[in-house]
Amino acid sequence: MGVNDEGRELLLICGMSGAGKGTASKVLEEFGWYVVDNLPLRFVGELVDRLAEAREEPRRFAIVADVRSLGFDEHIGELLGRFDGRPEARILFLDASDEALVKRFNNVRRSHPLQSGDGLIDGIQRERKVLEGIRGRADVVVDTTSLSVHDLRHRLEKPFGDLGFDFHLTVESFGFKYGVPVDVDMLLDMRFLPNPHWIPELQAHTGREKPVQDYVLADPSIEEYLRAAVSMIGLAMTGYRREGKRYMTIAVGCTGGKHRSVAISESLAGRLTGLDSVDVHVRHRDLGRE
Repeated sequence: MGVNDEGRELLLICGMSGAGKGTASKVLEEFGWYVVDNLPLRFVGELVDRLAEAREEPRRFAIVADVRSLGFDEHIGELLGRFDGRPEARILFLDASDEALVKRFNNVRRSHPLQSGDGLIDGIQRERKVLEGIRGRADVVVDTTSLSVHDLRHRLEKPFGDLGFDFHLTVESFGFKYGVPVDVDMLLDMRFLPNPHWIPELQAHTGREKPVQDYVLADPSIEEYLRAAVSMIGLAMTGYRREGKRYMTIAVGCTGGKHRSVAISESLAGRLTGLDSVDVHVRHRDLGRE
């Protein structure tokens, strides 16, 4: 199933139970993907082969496979082998923090598929161990801990919805005090810059506003830093394209995710916008959280 000669795409959707695979499947269907869920894995290989031979739709085919799938332990290795070295075949992994997963399971009052009579957290930890290899091989990892359904749709739209761009860049600001995002490819720490929080007239403003941006960008070291960052990102993009990857997330952090990281994310995204066949999206994870 080759995207270059037949225009087809193949996607494996995997991830933690409760992390949003069902929601992600519905979103992908909106984007034109044909999604198959809960099919015994021993049938999936034959199905993929038949689709490769067919001339008709679907052109974009997604398979949901997780620890619930019949034959998961026996056949997942064979399925993953179909994704090695094929840029048209990608893996999406949905993740979330243990705390978020516990809360979601408690809200729906159901047990974890690997709980086996033990505590809920025991089942979650077992599943993490089972899936850690797949997570490491994934082309796209999305942490849904703090995402709404709308946010998840936007995150999936870039790599799986729009076919008009060759590469998708997400620049995401965050606050270290709320934790480092897990689904990032490069992290930039802005805590070396003077903090506008301690300037009374700037404290209530955010990095999306000109007074804060002017203050942050006035630091004598930031221009050289941003030039180096753009150069480093460009080098990484070249390597990603060579490896068949089309998406990259750059996390930009400061203490609270309100001033410095937001201002620098906006400035960095502005410098990256306009690159040939590159779509740039800015997301401020913790803005308004304080």
